[in-house]
Amino acid sequence: MAGYQPKKRKMTAEINVVPYIDVMLVLLIIFMVTSPFVTQGVDVELPKTSTAKPASELAGDSDSSFIIVEIDKDGNLGLSVNDEEVQRGMSIQDIVVRVKAELSIKPDSPVAVGGDASTSYAEVVLVLDELSRAGIPKVGLLTDIRE
Repeated sequence: MAGYQPKKRKMTAEINVVPYIDVMLVLLIIFMVTSPFVTQGVDVELPKTSTAKPASELAGDSDSSFIIVEIDKDGNLGLSVNDEEVQRGMSIQDIVVRVKAELSIKPDSPVAVGGDASTSYAEVVLVLDELSRAGIPKVGLLTDIRE
């Protein structure tokens, strides 16, 4: 007999990923079970409106005139049509009548409501609701772009 010669095995550099997959599945299950219990936020009571519409319906034509209803921090209303000087101290009824008159001349004019940064959110929503109840079809919010 020639003697016993053990077979030499060739070394391979492979990583067994099965334990890593098991650990990842366990972590996934833990996050899926615990995520419904993690809630962040603040409970707020939002003002109610009966005629709110999504922003996608509020787009206007840029070629037509535009009407801006302004609300200052004290709740005083003002109106500006086509960048003319703002008429201040108007009531909501005066605003509605004037906006309807401007829309009867140019029906495609977009209407926007803008408020001072310290204006109460409820006052802005009330003006939006009054304009919508008066039959003004497109009312949006005026914002300022930060750079």
